[in-house]
Amino acid sequence: MNNNTPLVSIITPSYNASSYIVETIESVLSQTYENWEMIVVDDCSSDETLNIVNKYIEKDKRIKLISNKMNMGAAQSRNRAIEISEGKYIAFLDSDDLWLEEKLEKQIALMEAKNILLSYTSYYTINEDSETLSTFYAQDKVNYFDMLKTSTIGTLTTIYNANKLGKFYFEDMGHEDYVMKLQILKQIPYAKGLKEPLAKYRIHTQGLSSNKLKTALWQWHIYRKVEKLSFIKSMYYFMHYTYNGIFKYK
Repeated sequence: MNNNTPLVSIITPSYNASSYIVETIESVLSQTYENWEMIVVDDCSSDETLNIVNKYIEKDKRIKLISNKMNMGAAQSRNRAIEISEGKYIAFLDSDDLWLEEKLEKQIALMEAKNILLSYTSYYTINEDSETLSTFYAQDKVNYFDMLKTSTIGTLTTIYNANKLGKFYFEDMGHEDYVMKLQILKQIPYAKGLKEPLAKYRIHTQGLSSNKLKTALWQWHIYRKVEKLSFIKSMYYFMHYTYNGIFKYK
């Protein structure tokens, strides 16, 4: 481990992820940037997830495991990992998503050189068989108001500076990762993106944010109850959200 580079804490909630978590962990082990800790929080899996993670821990002590005693959901599982994280930077990688080899190296280099407090990248979408479906191209910069219009920052590419910003936790609600990014963007002028796709986001045909009505209601709730926007402003941003949702992937 290179002590000249800042530690990155990778937050990975898992639940019955045995089909994908090997590929996920391998994508972290393949990183050209080596100063990281990967905190896996298992949410009472009933498959082989725990055995798989424990085998990797035996090989690499940078991988750590928290086992929930009761099912807590992704938000609270992430929070448990964030609480014990020691890194200057906090990054997120779910147990079915993947990083490309230079993901951490390129993002941390950008953040260190330009004093960027929140960064993200473009990413590919893949299916259950890891076949590429499409590419989501990141914007160069995103501020709070941009983010209200559409969720332009993929959580699996998100890294923030916990030393300077403090730790941010997830609320137990729909779109909790989106809310967390809004909280961060309220404190900084903008987040900075890398155009190069450096991650792979897995889309499941069953999950596919498939309940469009539910996700729309979550979004409206965030505008009105969390961000406390007026009805008119909420309508304005909701129209952008709907339009951008249709044309999100190219």
